[in-house]
Order: sequence, then C-alpha cells, then structure tokens
Amino acid sequence: MKTQDYINREDKYGAHNYHPLPVVLERGEGPFVWDVEGKRYFDFLSAYSAVNQGHCHPKIIKALTDQAQRLTLTSRAFYSAVLGEYEEYITKYFKYDKVLPMNSGAEADETALKLCRKWAYKKKGIAKDKAKIICCAGNFHGRTITIISMSTDPDSTTDFGPFTPGFIIIPYNNIEALENALKDPDVAGFLVEPIQGEAGVFVPDEGYLKKAYDLCRKHNVLFIADEVQTGLARTGRLLACDHEGVRPDILILGKALSGGVMPISAVLADDEIMLTIKPGEHGSTFGGNALAGKVAIAALEVLRNENLAENAERLGKIFREELKGIKSDMIELVRGKGLLNAVVIRPRGGKTAWDVCLAMKDKGLIAKPTHEHIIRFAPPLVITEAQIREAISLIKEAFKQFE
Repeated sequence: MKTQDYINREDKYGAHNYHPLPVVLERGEGPFVWDVEGKRYFDFLSAYSAVNQGHCHPKIIKALTDQAQRLTLTSRAFYSAVLGEYEEYITKYFKYDKVLPMNSGAEADETALKLCRKWAYKKKGIAKDKAKIICCAGNFHGRTITIISMSTDPDSTTDFGPFTPGFIIIPYNNIEALENALKDPDVAGFLVEPIQGEAGVFVPDEGYLKKAYDLCRKHNVLFIADEVQTGLARTGRLLACDHEGVRPDILILGKALSGGVMPISAVLADDEIMLTIKPGEHGSTFGGNALAGKVAIAALEVLRNENLAENAERLGKIFREELKGIKSDMIELVRGKGLLNAVVIRPRGGKTAWDVCLAMKDKGLIAKPTHEHIIRFAPPLVITEAQIREAISLIKEAFKQFE
C-alpha cells in the first residue's frame, strides 16, 4: 500500500471529522516521525503537545510495557497497588492536596466544571442550580456538549444545540470585562487557558493571569487553569501559570501527562474543593487505572530529569528570533512562549497557511494550520538546538517558494 491507499481507506471507513495533512505516519522517535514510504519528518505538532517527551520515549515505553504485563485495569471498584503511588507522586509534584484522575482533556475539563459547581453550592452558598462559570471567547476546552456550550467557534457549535446553560463568555485578555463579570454574586469560577492554543497561540498581556487570579480571590471565585496544552514544560515553565507565579485553585492537565502513550488526564485541587465530591457522584471506569499511573509517573520524571522546561525556554527564543527574521510577505506575525509558537499567515496569490504546510511537508517538516490563517509550531521538547536550527532552515526554504 502507498500513501494514497491509506488515505482512501480512512476516507471510506472513518467519519470525516478531521482534515489531516496528506501524510501517513507509521513510526516515531524523539522529534521525528517516518511515513509509510520511509520519509523522515520533523514533527512540529507533537500531537497537539501530547508528545512533549518525544515519540516513544524509552523510559515511558518501559513503564508501559512492564506494567501492562502485570495489571492494566481494575476500575475504581477496588484499590490497586499503583493508584496511591501515582496520586502521592503527582500531588507532591504539583503541590496540591488531592488529584482526581481521568483520561481525556475534555473529561478533565468536565470534572473541573463539576467540582467548581459542587464547591459553589457546598462552600460558597450559591443557591441551587444558579452557579455560573466565566470563560473566554476564543477558548478551546474540548468537544463535549457542555464544553462547546462555552465556545465561540461556529465549527464547534453549529447544529449541535441546545446547549448547557450557566456560562458567561467574556473577551480573552480583558481584565475590565472579567472585573465586571465578577460582580455577579452567582459566579463560582473562572476557567481560562493561560495561552489560547487552538485560537492560534494567543499569548495574553504580561500580568493578565496574575490580575485575573487576584480578582478571583477578591470575589471568592475559583481560578481554574486549563493547562492541558500549555502545561508540562511546553511554554518554558512546568506550567504556563508559573510565568506569573499563579497557583490555580483547580489545575487541569492532560496530553503530555502520558508522553503521548495513552489518554491520561488529571484534575488537582486542595481538600476544600476536592472533598466536596462524595463517593458515587463522579468517576470513570478507566480513570486512575494502573497502567496510566505508572506511565504518568514516568512521563513526569522525564520532564524533570531531562530539564525539558529549560530546553523549551531556551530554544523557543531562538525559534521566534529566526522566524521573525524571515523576509516574507506571507508572515504577518510571529508569537508564542517556549516551544508553543505560531505564525499568522497573510494569504498571497491565492496561497494560504495550508499551502505553506504542504510545502513544509515536502521539505521534511510537518505542522498544521489552525483557524485557516495560523500555523502552530510545537515540536517535542527533547529537540536539540542543532535539530531546531535544521528545522528552521526547512521552514525558511518552504516560505521561499512563495516569494
């Protein structure tokens, strides 16, 4: 089978809910992936930042295979020998009292919303079914009905209503709008991405997160950080909130919590919030399974032992500086933090961000447009300076084709 044969088979038997770049991958190692015809590419998407530790990291794979031969799943109907070990490790790692383990990022966001509402009724004293949660325009927290109920993206919402009530949508990076929304006494939480990834790596003004956090404290409202994409060393700190010294009341993690090996997510909070949920009120068959526990411990160890946050910080500066130096009418703006970056594309001669991505693919680097006119660049954090400079040269060559 050739590339087009694999593509045709997916088109025939799979739902058409994605528009992939026309490349069929079969192997990965570190910052590289190989297609079915043997061509090597730099992976500059990292499975939407799930593969921060690089493809098939040997330490993570060993944790996976060792545990897979002992015990994979018990459900939470029973205790397991691994879950407590994982819970102790991750709570001490991020300095929270408790963790609630889940699988996907969307599940973790849903968990945080439920925790926030339960806290609102049990602790803050908001009247039954009146709790509201503030969120930001341009957000992306997942695909469930409740989560898209707070979305402003027509692709996420069209023909999927009716939607879940209880959300106040304000502009992102706008402290005045947040301050006004917080005047409502029924507000229980503020859910925010420290950097909006799917919106095109929209980095807020310096100080925005700290001001927002302080306002939430003032109004007795939970500050909930969705760090599913921005967390785990991606932006040059362990968490993107760390850039401003903000400790979220509820922290949401996913993606690279497994190094891309399996779906693992987590919600962290202190006892006052976490213990409002009692047995039988929330859960997941796979959440906290033994396999996930060992994999997540290994994934977090790799982040720390290999100094991946520091690597992201250092190489991110080089990457942005080099991209800003590209003389191309198609490049309108370069922005980002650490190794989460984006280029805003100005269409030229009928050519768009998609065409640039196709050109980069031909050169040996794969990335994907978001919102049609923005290309997100997020390589695995194990990439070296020599490798990132080689990748930059491929990006420059691709843009030259459109001069």
